This record gives sequence, C-alpha cells and structure tokens, in this order.
Amino acid sequence: MEGPDAAYRSAMVDNPGLSVESSDPSVNTSISSVPYAPEPELFEPALAPFESRIAFLMALARHLHQYGTSASRLELVITTAGQRLGLEAEVWSSPTAIITSFTEASGGPETMAQTQVIRLVPGDVDLRRLCEADRIADLVVAGHMALREGMHQLQLLAAPDRMPAKLAIIGSYGLAAASIVTLLMHAGLADLITSGLIGLVTGTVMVLAGSRPRLFAASEALCALMASLVATLISVYVAPLSLRSVVLASLIILMPGMALTTAVREISSQHLVAGVARFGGAVASLLKLTFGTVGGFQLCAMLGIVPQEHLIVPLPAWTSLPALLLGSFSFAISFRAARRDWLVVMGAVALGYFAARWGGELTMGDASAPLGLFLAGLLLGALANVFTKYADRPGILIREPGIILLVPGSSGYRSVSHMLTPTGELGVASGVVLLGMMVSLVAGLMFGDLLVTPRHNRNL
Repeated sequence: MEGPDAAYRSAMVDNPGLSVESSDPSVNTSISSVPYAPEPELFEPALAPFESRIAFLMALARHLHQYGTSASRLELVITTAGQRLGLEAEVWSSPTAIITSFTEASGGPETMAQTQVIRLVPGDVDLRRLCEADRIADLVVAGHMALREGMHQLQLLAAPDRMPAKLAIIGSYGLAAASIVTLLMHAGLADLITSGLIGLVTGTVMVLAGSRPRLFAASEALCALMASLVATLISVYVAPLSLRSVVLASLIILMPGMALTTAVREISSQHLVAGVARFGGAVASLLKLTFGTVGGFQLCAMLGIVPQEHLIVPLPAWTSLPALLLGSFSFAISFRAARRDWLVVMGAVALGYFAARWGGELTMGDASAPLGLFLAGLLLGALANVFTKYADRPGILIREPGIILLVPGSSGYRSVSHMLTPTGELGVASGVVLLGMMVSLVAGLMFGDLLVTPRHNRNL
C-alpha cells in the first residue's frame, strides 16, 4: 500500500511543477520551493509573420544604436540576425539615422522589399542594457524566446534610470576627475579635491540635461564654463592649483576621445558617412568645451581675478595605484555596467593603462607614444574576442572600457584650445599628435581582430 510520501512523488512525476493536496497533515503541500526547470519551449522565428520579424529587428537596431554600438557592428548584427530570421536585410546606419530594407529570403509572397527609416540622436555607451539586448537577440534567433516576448523584453530596457542610478552616475564623474588628475597629471592634494568637486557639478548638469533637450544642447559649454570659473576662484581665494590640469580632469568624461576613435574605425572600415558624421560631432563637442573654458578664463580676467603661477607639490607616487583602482570603478559606473561585470570592466581599464605604459616605455617612456597605444589596442582587441569565445559575453565589455584612458580626447581639447589663441602653431602640432594617437590605437584594435577571430554569432 502506498503511503502519502509515495503518492506525493507519483503526483510530482505525472504533473511536475503542480501543487498536490493531501489530507494527511504530514505531507507538505507547499511545493513552490521545489526547484523545477522545464525544458525550454523552442520556437521557429523564421515562421513568424513578416511584419513581426521586421518589427523585432528594427527595435533591436534602435536599442543597439541607443546604447553606443558603432555603425559597422550594428549593421553586421542586424544583417546576421535577419538571416537567422529568414530575411535578407540591407542596413545603413549613421550616428543620427538607421535605414533598412527587408525581403523574404525564401522568395515568399512578401518578396517586395519593405524599407524602414528611424531618426535618432547619437547614443551613449550603456554596457548593461547593451549586453541585455544582445542576450535577448540571441534567445530569439535561437528559438528559445518568442518574438512577442523579445519585443516586450526590449521595451523593458527603455525604462528610465531611477534616482539611485542617477546619483551613482554623478558620483562617478567626481571619482573619475579626482583619479585622472592624480593618475595622469600628477597633481597635488588641492587639485585632487577641486577636480572631484567640479566633477560632481559636471555630473549633475549632465544627468539633468538627459531629460532636458534645451539644456543638453549647451551642456558641454556650460560645464566647461563652470569648471574654469570655479577652478579659478578656488585657485585665487582658497588654495593654489594647477589650473589647466584641474579643468581638464574635471571635464575628462565629456572629452569625445571615444567618439573620435570610433569615427576613425568607421572610416577605416569604409563606413564613410557614419565615420565623417561622428567625427564632425566629436569636433563640435570639442569646440563647445573649448569655448566654455576660454570664456570662463576671460570672464575672470575681465573681473580682475587672475591666478598666479605656483609650484605644485605632486602627490606621492604610491597614490597612482589607488587612483587607478578608483578611476576604474568610476568608469564601470559611468559606462553603466551591470554589477556582475564591474570586475571585468575595471580589469580592462587597468590592463589598457598598463599595456600602453609598458609599450610606451619601450620607446619614449611615454604612455601616449604610438607604439604603446598600438600594443594596448592589439592586446585589448584580441582579449575582447577571446572573452567573447570562452565567456559567451559581448567583447565590448573589454574593448570599450579598456581604451577609455587611451583615447585622445585631451589631446584634441588642447589642439582646439591652442588654435583659439595667438599660439596657433601649438594647435597644429597638437593636431598632428592627436592624429598619430588615433591611428595607432585604431590599428592596434584592427590587428587584434585579425589575431583572434570573433565568433560569427557574436558581433558586439
């Protein structure tokens, strides 16, 4: 005769995951704690309606663009995903628009091409959402998630950031400014504190500008103006500062070095329209930052607030390591990486810095030397593809954070700043240095892709 336990086991075998009621009080009727993982239901996405497949691909393209994917990678992802969904896709992507044309690969009744156009603003890197969009796309094209559910999951990604996330972003601006002025500019204690405070102000303005289009258009010039004013006032009335270093470090996250590097990569891969457009946007950002900085300094001079030159005692050399650690953490926050990826992002930032420094010391002893940047790009490009193969995660988690301390944003800022002063020759010289840095870094990333080929179904 079967007891209650045997009846319970039999019911669980016949109806896994269902509740079982028993009159015997010795039987635990709460079965919700019993782990049960049913076999995933497989879908055939290529059999979904033509319009549904197109809608999913367009939603995916919009999200990838919004979260910072370059034009070349976005086009490759949508083309590859379209093939898996039974569509022939022609994709044209730029920083401000996406144009696509879809036809049935099987030559079915919907053989006439359908063209879709999306008008967008340039996106910003958001690693958590980018990785999540990549995961959703993989599940849909593999048949483990229905198209309708995939569309729903993508829509959930568009939810605005909550207040704790916004406060974390603001804090990352301050940490990044304080760590950069210590790590790369070897400034003093007063410089570190001032850079951190101005960085917090900059982060607040940029977070507020995210939901205010009119403020967003002038946010970079406004941040630069405030940075130069506050730094000058503190240098005159509170403590002597290395003024230029403080202002540059305070604005470091706003420097479009990443955009300049991406633009050169797109141009080198024959995505000419996207590359030139992105390059133009980066130059516009540099002009706004330079105008704000020069305007702030000139306003102080008109008011008779002129800082004096002082000998700044730099912080001890041992502070570079904590500065690198805090800076890496701040970039993990500013790139909006998921918590489980923080260590990966921080390791990539540190690896890129040490690789460039080691390569530069082989030649000129300078981390910004062309050989150092080339070797760092080579290592990061190859490592990103290895990470993609064996961790089954997007390589952008390694690639983008790894080059953040190497991109030539500050050199571009100095170049434009010199061109707006009587010392125009220095601006030309800085521009030549800027070009050499961009070419070296991009060449290293391209050779890294040649050294280790990424998986065919992972393109981020």
